Amino acid sequence: MNNEIDSGGPTQEAASLWERATALQGKLHLPGVRDDYRSRLEQIVLLGTRAMENGIEEQEIASLQWILLQAHTARAEDARYGAGQLSRGSQRAPTLADCEDGWQRVEQIVCTAEEAASAAAELARQLDTAKAQALADKAQVAATEARAIVTERNRAYTFHADPGFSFGEGWYLAAAALLAGVLIQIRPGAAQEVQAKRFLLDAGLKDSLRPYRSRPASPKHLTHIIAQAFHADAAGAQRTLRVAFLGDESPADSLTSWIDHRVGGQPGRKVLLWVRTGDHDAERNTCFDELRQLAELVVKAGLTPIFVGDAVPRELVPPSAINLTLCWKEPLFQGPDMRRAQLQLFEGLRCRHGLLGQIGVTTAGMDGPALMGLPTLYLTQEPNVRLGQWVGAVPGYQEVVREPGCFDVICDTLYQWQQ
Repeated sequence: MNNEIDSGGPTQEAASLWERATALQGKLHLPGVRDDYRSRLEQIVLLGTRAMENGIEEQEIASLQWILLQAHTARAEDARYGAGQLSRGSQRAPTLADCEDGWQRVEQIVCTAEEAASAAAELARQLDTAKAQALADKAQVAATEARAIVTERNRAYTFHADPGFSFGEGWYLAAAALLAGVLIQIRPGAAQEVQAKRFLLDAGLKDSLRPYRSRPASPKHLTHIIAQAFHADAAGAQRTLRVAFLGDESPADSLTSWIDHRVGGQPGRKVLLWVRTGDHDAERNTCFDELRQLAELVVKAGLTPIFVGDAVPRELVPPSAINLTLCWKEPLFQGPDMRRAQLQLFEGLRCRHGLLGQIGVTTAGMDGPALMGLPTLYLTQEPNVRLGQWVGAVPGYQEVVREPGCFDVICDTLYQWQQ
């Protein structure tokens, strides 16, 4: 860009750069233009500041100060824009480390806005005109708004209380709050707002709730947060979650009777087979041919499969199996205590009906029971970056990648569960 600078003194060079920078202002949305614009502003500031420090002709001082004032104001406004854009991407970063790194860069950009506003204020004082002060005021507004992006950062994670979202995500958000103190928000008016609040309050998370705001933290971070807690103290983390999720009181008689009625006729040991058929990330849905093979492996191992989750074709359910799919739609599991009732269902199956573990695709419905200690094996087409963090951290949590020999791994796991 140095080749583009007109010959002449520093004031003339700065003016030429400013003219070219302002010519770009209507094109900042185009690829690469904003970076070019920022480079020109930085060069104006560098050139002008150096010239003022080295001394220039007295008759040029006011002109150069005016150019510098405009450039500093433009830098402050551009930094405000950059901080806003980067904050959006940082907040939704796939890992907690990426999120924090992004916000550190946001802080640096905000500091640029504040430095530019401070320089603009000093130049306006020296020029001592209403027009100069108006520009300095614009720079200060930009810097203040940029700082607000950092100070008003939403650190809460959304507990989705809409049936259209993954039900199971609520369990590991609550787990992250219990184990690492993350903050939680619920959108007012959501279909299951009452049930979500009831579960969180029963779990002792009243102080973790915050008013709902836009731009919440990404739930993608939560598996990593939970993994850290389990790595530090797996037994303690599991104990904390069991106490909070299940409570001190015994399950309601209506739940115990329901379980006995649906499962009590099958006294043998059992394995949950999860079924997922949702619209979100449909490529992760249950393959029914694979489900049939899994059921056959479970039966061959002398265990009783319990189908749970979304609907399954009736012909896939062996005569010896138990079909609890869609049970979560029954009134017993849709009341104010619906989330605790579902966890108590799995706990009741484990304690009183011989449930040994659970197998399925990567569905969040498995996460609550897994975090409370139910041995879990999930199948995936390739290693799962997020849930893979729980392997080796959450006791009994296993990943099986679909590759040659994967069914041998499942058979070995079923044998281990029986020991």
